[in-house]
Amino acid sequence: MDKLLVHGGTSLSGAINISGSKNASLPILAAALLTEKQVIIERVPDVSDTNYMLQILSALGCEVERYSGTVKITAANIHPEAPYEIVRKMRASICVMGPLVARLGKANVSIPGGCVIGDRPIDLHLKGLQGLGAEVDTEGGNMCITAEKGLIGKEIDLRGKHGPTVLGTDNLMMAAVLAEGTTIIESAACEPEVVDLADFLNSMGAQIEGAGTRRITIQGVRSLGGTHHTVIPDRIEAGTFMVAGAMASEDGITLNRVREDQLTEATHKLIEAGHLVTFNEAGNSVTIQPGDQPSGCAITTAPHPGFPTDMQAQFTAMFATSPGISVIEDTIFPQRFMHCAELTRMGANINVDNGSAIVHGVDQLSAAPVMASDLRASAALVLAGLRAKGSTEINRLYHIDRGYEMIDEKLLQLGAKVERLRGSI
Repeated sequence: MDKLLVHGGTSLSGAINISGSKNASLPILAAALLTEKQVIIERVPDVSDTNYMLQILSALGCEVERYSGTVKITAANIHPEAPYEIVRKMRASICVMGPLVARLGKANVSIPGGCVIGDRPIDLHLKGLQGLGAEVDTEGGNMCITAEKGLIGKEIDLRGKHGPTVLGTDNLMMAAVLAEGTTIIESAACEPEVVDLADFLNSMGAQIEGAGTRRITIQGVRSLGGTHHTVIPDRIEAGTFMVAGAMASEDGITLNRVREDQLTEATHKLIEAGHLVTFNEAGNSVTIQPGDQPSGCAITTAPHPGFPTDMQAQFTAMFATSPGISVIEDTIFPQRFMHCAELTRMGANINVDNGSAIVHGVDQLSAAPVMASDLRASAALVLAGLRAKGSTEINRLYHIDRGYEMIDEKLLQLGAKVERLRGSI
């Protein structure tokens, strides 16, 4: 397995382009199953999660062509069987359920395995599809979802224990576009990635209103056509590099291909922590400079438009060397603090208890061999390594390759001293 060696102490400078959103790309790629016409999707990041999704689409019978961030998909002749050996590698593969049932009246998809950051049940996905009239039979680790007479629009509440479900909203929205009549999704997720999927579907001929609010209305249509779509920037990658600029730069770094309106919470917390964040007039480029008097602060994750749980680990890494005390509470994934034990190995002073962490900032981190436990935890360890004294070896690099396109190359572009150590599984 690959490792990343991060040699700390070098100041970052310069500019990079932010990639297309991984979390927006996955359901958009799955939505290509809804039409027999060709769809063209630009700025699809070259990360392992999107690669797995394209493998699933190919296995379902799609014609897939990929080059330089552009994907062309034609789903003219598809079947409903999603293979376990690929599905098991990525939880977001359940995104194919809604499109397959809507288009073919049937979907056979393996139940996704457990998640290292906590319980992420799919009951709300199934509740939504059953609400539209689908029948669900679970046997041998597989879900067989059928709607022999088609799906019928209905009002469905997707409220969950820890707030709205993003993928559940995506799945139901994709199923509903070909359902008969009107579907109303209450307690819908409001994330920008949901809005991007709705924009993609509407460009294919769907009739969706209210995406980005808690109430989405979908008027079913008989069929969808082809389209050409550009994926939104990855706000989590942008936020991660914004933290890098605050932690490991003297004069600041610039990030291009961003959207200011999607980085509000990360921007506010960086400013509250004493750092400088400056967007250009168009809001598509941002410069981050470390402040002269940084400080800790409090963060509580919440569904959009609140502070994203996917940025919690990166800010924890920043607070590890920020003067004062910071308090981080994760209300969405209370178990998502495994990075704290690894940061402690590097000299951080962090106490974790019952879904929250108290961080006492220290003057200096020191390099140590550390283990990535999930995608965002691995990013936090990279950030800590940039600031640490010595060379930090980050193991299980496949986690970061799930969602950060060429992160080592982008860090090198900013002047960091990192090297990928190739290995075999």
